[in-house]
Amino acid sequence: MTDDTPTYAGPERVFSGVQPSGDLHLGNYLGALKKFADLQDDHDCVFCVVDLHAITVPQDPKLLAQKTREIAAAFYAAGVDPDKAVVYAQSAVPAHMELAWYFNCVARMGWVERMTQFKDKAGKDSERASVGLFTYPVLQAADILAYKATHVPVGEDQKQHLELSRDIAERFNREFDVPGFFPLPEPLIKGPGARIMSLKDGTKKMSKSDPAETSRINLIDDADMIAKKIKKAKTDVLGDMPSDVDGLEGRPEVENLVGIYSALSGDSVDQVLAEFGGKGFGAFKPALAELACEKLGPVTAKMRELLADPAEIDARLARGAEAAQEISAPIISEVRDIIGFWHKS
Repeated sequence: MTDDTPTYAGPERVFSGVQPSGDLHLGNYLGALKKFADLQDDHDCVFCVVDLHAITVPQDPKLLAQKTREIAAAFYAAGVDPDKAVVYAQSAVPAHMELAWYFNCVARMGWVERMTQFKDKAGKDSERASVGLFTYPVLQAADILAYKATHVPVGEDQKQHLELSRDIAERFNREFDVPGFFPLPEPLIKGPGARIMSLKDGTKKMSKSDPAETSRINLIDDADMIAKKIKKAKTDVLGDMPSDVDGLEGRPEVENLVGIYSALSGDSVDQVLAEFGGKGFGAFKPALAELACEKLGPVTAKMRELLADPAEIDARLARGAEAAQEISAPIISEVRDIIGFWHKS
């Protein structure tokens, strides 16, 4: 775009989503849910349980709705207030699917083929992967732009998908001669806990899909389980805790544990190392376990309380879907007009 091309002039809005697959863990809480709760006081926020994304790989139809409730319960338990932020299930709002098709016709094969996550998820047998898994990033663009979201809290591994969303928005605006219609969404990557790693391997991200249960702390784990997992967390044979940041170099597992303590406590990494530097892991790990139980205990308790009342979760999700529809429906109506479809206004 040239310097004099009109830019998006609408309100700022934050969008993000979480898949209803696997159990949410500490990395999801620190890297996403806690940040969502922090954002809602100063931003217009739309948060989604992305069940359409979940079915890009096989799901048990008997469990999908319950998994959606569990993610919603985690949102609420982490502090996301349904009276401040919109929380809903993706499949309940038709705008996602409709806009995804329009964007499939705007995006280019080469753009999507460059997405590294498809290669990672499909593996060597990519020809047997679903078309949905391939076009997953296009649906992700539709998720964001159905609300004209301007900001997306993402991890480093999602930046490429966000770039695709920007490319699609820019091409739509240019192709249909509607400069500034869609915003070019910006990433929100800030604060501690943006990337929590596996407790078994400090070079791999903590993951819901990791077969090793001890690689992660789940939000539904009780205090005893949290303590056991932290006690078993991998460190190294280099001895005590380092006293400064330079001492973390080449020690990914120790750096991860220090980062977790920093994110949970709100202290800087320097402050954590000043307190525990020179001490053994026999002193640091119990302190980390105690802190994790203190911070996660109320979240776990609230999740369990909410899950005991699925009707209340359903009612909240229904209200959220209505609010999401109110935002997205006028935008989709405009998109139909721009493309040139006949439709009832």
